[in-house]
Amino acid sequence: MTATDEIVKKGRKFAQVLDGARQVFLADGFEGASVDDIAKTAGVSKATLYSYFPDKRLLFTEVVRTECQRQTNQATTSIDVNAPPETVLRAAAGHMVGFLLADFSQSIYRICVAEAERFPELGQEFYDSGPRVAKETIAAYLSLAVSRGELEITDFELAAYQFAELCKVDLFAKRVFGVRDQFTQKEIDRVIDGAVEMFLARYGAKA
Repeated sequence: MTATDEIVKKGRKFAQVLDGARQVFLADGFEGASVDDIAKTAGVSKATLYSYFPDKRLLFTEVVRTECQRQTNQATTSIDVNAPPETVLRAAAGHMVGFLLADFSQSIYRICVAEAERFPELGQEFYDSGPRVAKETIAAYLSLAVSRGELEITDFELAAYQFAELCKVDLFAKRVFGVRDQFTQKEIDRVIDGAVEMFLARYGAKA
């Protein structure tokens, strides 16, 4: 059974526990995060923490799921899917590049890679909560755009993956490997513009 199959108990201090866990996981990683430190940071007793999350893996998963869901909701509610593809894709790319470069995403990515051999399920949970949801959302939009004659795509899943990878060009690798941790808006716009232009050059509807 995976962490997402388990029932997460909600309660008055649920958000408080999640916030404390988020801080400790980002600072100390998964293996280095102790239940004592999480409880102390959250301002709750260990008994209270365990009443919500009897398993540290489940707690980590919920921290990741909650943040990814927040990011997804923010993107989907701010993008008008009835706008022209260039507008929709540019907005989607902006959200995606921002998420990829954010401290939270970078930290969770590093944790999942570092713990891949001992805890491969952590990477699976992160993928299912973030990248998979994002790609499914993009694929759904692409299908809609094709039905309106705005794009020409037969493999929506592949196209969604390709778009996501275009959003990782240049800056993501520099961020992951610690080459740089700050980027100008001009540098970010360069990646967004390139992603949208290349994607539309391949899949834009021909006149």
